[in-house]
Amino acid sequence: MIDVFFVVLPNTVLLDLAGPAEAFRIANQALAEPKFRLHFVGPQREVDSSVGVGISNIEPLPVSFSKTAEQTWVVLLGLPGLVSSKVMQQMAWHKTRAWLSKVFAPQLLKNEQANFKLLTVCVGALLAADAGLFSNRQCTTHHELLGQLQTMAPNAKVISNRVFVEDGPIFSSAGITAGIDLALHLIAKTCNAAIASKVAQTMVAFTRRGPLDAELSPLLKYRDHLHPAIHRVQDAVCADPKANWTSADMAKIGFLTERHLLRLFTDHVGLTPRDFVQNVRCAIAEHALSKGLSAAKAADLSGLQTARRLRDTLARHR
Repeated sequence: MIDVFFVVLPNTVLLDLAGPAEAFRIANQALAEPKFRLHFVGPQREVDSSVGVGISNIEPLPVSFSKTAEQTWVVLLGLPGLVSSKVMQQMAWHKTRAWLSKVFAPQLLKNEQANFKLLTVCVGALLAADAGLFSNRQCTTHHELLGQLQTMAPNAKVISNRVFVEDGPIFSSAGITAGIDLALHLIAKTCNAAIASKVAQTMVAFTRRGPLDAELSPLLKYRDHLHPAIHRVQDAVCADPKANWTSADMAKIGFLTERHLLRLFTDHVGLTPRDFVQNVRCAIAEHALSKGLSAAKAADLSGLQTARRLRDTLARHR
C-alpha cells in the first residue's frame, strides 16, 4: 500500500483536495487490490474549505510514518488567491511548516531512493518552499505565484508554463486541475498507463497533459477523446498487445462494423486501428529496450514476435 497524506489547512481549495483524492480512489476500484490508502491530516481537526463547506475528521499531523507502507506521499494543497504574509503568519501555516521541516524533510531528503514523495498543488509549493524543501530543485506553481515562489526558494529552478514538474522525489503542479494531471501521472508510474486511462475515462479527464515525456506513450497519447467504443478497443489492445489484432476482432470488441471502426478511429484518434496497435507495440518494445532487455525479449513482450521484425518496425515507426 501507498500511504497518501493530504495536508488540509484552513481555506484549502476544495478541488485541489478532491480532484487527486478521487483519482486515487477510482484507481483503487480499477485495481485487483487497492493500492492507495488515503489520509487527511492537518494542524486542526475541522476547517472551512475555500468554498465555505466544512471539512471535519482531519487527523493530526503524524509524528512518524508507517514502516509497512510501500511508499509514503505527502500532498500540500492550494489556498485561494495570492498568499499574503498574513496567511503565512497563521498558526496552521507555522505548525505545518515546522512539521514538514522536522518530521517529513529528514525522510524525504535522506536519499533519492527513499520511499517518500512530496506532491504540491498550487500554493502548496509556497509552503514547501517556506519549509526549505525546494532548495536546488526544479519546481513550479500557479502562474500568478511563480515570482513569489522564486523569492521564497532562491536556490530553486522555478519553471514556468508547465502543468507539473518532476524532480526526484518532489512533484509540483500548477494548481487546481493540474493536481488531477499529477495524480494521473503518478498512477501511471505506480500502476500502469492502462489504469491511469481508466481513471481518466471515469473522471472524464484528458490524460495528455504532463511533462514532455508523457506524450511519448501512445497508451496515453491517443486517449484525449470521449468515445466509449474506441476506449473499449484501446483498453483491450493495451491489455493484450501480443494478440493477433484483426479489424474484425477490434470491431467486435467495440460492437461496431469494421467500416465504422475505421471511421471512428480516424475521426477520434487520428490513426487507423492497425496503426494504433503498432504504436502500442512499439512503445512497449522501446520501453523494454530502455530497461536493458534484449531485442528478442522486447519483441516477445510487445507482440512484435522476432528481433528482426522489431528492428524493422521501430525503424519505420521512428
